[in-house]
Amino acid sequence: MSPSRPARTGSTARTGSTAGAGSTAGAGSTAGAGSTAGRLAARAAGGALRVFLVLAALFWLLPTLGLLISSFVSPTDLNKGGWWQVLTAPSRLTAANYERLLANDTITGSLLNTVAIAVPATLLVLTLGAFAGYAFAWLEFPGRDWLFLVVVGLLVVPVQVALIPVSELFGSIGLFETTAGVVLFHTAFGLPFAVFLLRNFFAEIPRELLEAARLDGAGELRLFARVVLPLGAPAIASLGIFQFLWVWNDMLVALVFADSANPPVTVALQQQVRQFGNNIDVLAPGAFLSMVVPLVVFFAFQRQFVTGVMAGAIK
Repeated sequence: MSPSRPARTGSTARTGSTAGAGSTAGAGSTAGAGSTAGRLAARAAGGALRVFLVLAALFWLLPTLGLLISSFVSPTDLNKGGWWQVLTAPSRLTAANYERLLANDTITGSLLNTVAIAVPATLLVLTLGAFAGYAFAWLEFPGRDWLFLVVVGLLVVPVQVALIPVSELFGSIGLFETTAGVVLFHTAFGLPFAVFLLRNFFAEIPRELLEAARLDGAGELRLFARVVLPLGAPAIASLGIFQFLWVWNDMLVALVFADSANPPVTVALQQQVRQFGNNIDVLAPGAFLSMVVPLVVFFAFQRQFVTGVMAGAIK
C-alpha cells in the first residue's frame, strides 16, 4: 500500500501541472487575441480619425480653392456658372485676370503699402517687446510688478475705444492718414501682448545660466543678445507670425488712419467692391494675392511657430 501512495501523488501532480499548463496557455491565447483585437481597433480608430481630419481640412480649404480657381476664370464664364465648371472644362482657365490686376495701379500700390505697414509694425513690436520682456523678467527696478500689471491691464482695452482720441492726437501732430500713423497704432496695440508673452517666456530661462554668463563678464546687453534671444527665438517667431497676420489682415485701423489716396490692400479691395460690384476679374486675383503673403509667412516660420507653442505648453 505504501508504494502506491507516491504513484497517486505523482499522477496528481502531473494532472495538476497539465491542467495548469492548459489554463496558462488558454489565458495566454485569450490575452493575445485581446491584444490583437485592441491593436486592430486602435488602428481602425486612428484611420477613421485621419480620414475625418483630411475631410475637415479639405472642407476648410474649399473656399480658398474656389477663390484660386475664380481668379483664373474670365468674368463671362463666371456669370454662366460657378467656379466648379472649370473642373470639367479646364480650357476656360486664363491668366488675363492677373494681367488686369497688375495693370491696376490701385491694387498693386495697395499691396506695396500693406508691406510698408506690416513689416515695420511687426519688427517694432518684436524689438520693443523683447527688450521690455527681458526687463520685466530679469531686471530689478522700482515699480516693476505694478508696471507689469498695467501692461496686462492694457490687453483688455479694445481697439474701438482708442479710435477717436488717437485720431484727434494724430490730427494735431500731423500723423493722420499717414503710413507712420498706422504703424504706430499697430505697434502700440501689439506691444501689451508681446510684453506679456515674452516676459513669461524669458522668466522660464534658468537663473543659473544667466548667472554663469554674468560671471564670465557678459553685460546685460550682451547677455540679452547672446543668451536670451537664441533661447527665446521660438516665442519671438510665434509672436511675429501673429503680429504680421493681424496687421496684414486689418481693415478697421487702415480704414480710419491710412491715406485714402494710397490705402492698404484690404481697404483697396473694399473700395473696388463698392465702386464696381461686378469687377470680379480684379477682386478675385487681388483677394487671393492678399491671402498668399500671410500663408507664405506662416509656412516659412511653421517650425519655429510649432516649437514655440509646444515650449509654452510644456512650461
